Amino acid sequence: MNISVVQLIKLGQKYLSLWPNKPELTHYFEDYRGVQSARFVCRYFPALAMFTVIMQLYVASGYPLGQGSIDNAINALPQALVYGLFLISLPVQALVFSGVKADKLLPPSLASWYRSGLEKIKQQAAEQNQRSNDHSNDTVIASLTIYKPRYIDLAQLLHFTFAPTK
Repeated sequence: MNISVVQLIKLGQKYLSLWPNKPELTHYFEDYRGVQSARFVCRYFPALAMFTVIMQLYVASGYPLGQGSIDNAINALPQALVYGLFLISLPVQALVFSGVKADKLLPPSLASWYRSGLEKIKQQAAEQNQRSNDHSNDTVIASLTIYKPRYIDLAQLLHFTFAPTK
């Protein structure tokens, strides 16, 4: 599917937010480590980029050694900005790669697992609806019925499965 970079970033954000934060998923899905790494990068690297720029300018100015000059800091500004831009680009790259992964079709073995899990959830929801007239999860389950599931659908299924029940 051809989508723009902005749409890929938004899809990556959605994909990262949907994956449940359950360490036991590491044993079943290789994507879990990638999701955790991308979350870490998106959370901490903007601050790390700012810290890097400020510290480079501070150290290059010479003030820690008592020979400070604003001219020294200005001379170090291009190098500090390059390092800062590199570090700030890493969260964007993580979101783009997550968006690309979210848009890929599941491999056949994982797709069959997805379909069987979806059927189990449908059966549980039908049994729960018979016991009570709560139809709040029907729209979520209906959105999961997909002929060719993608990784974003798997994330939605896992999110729905591990969501705390009311």
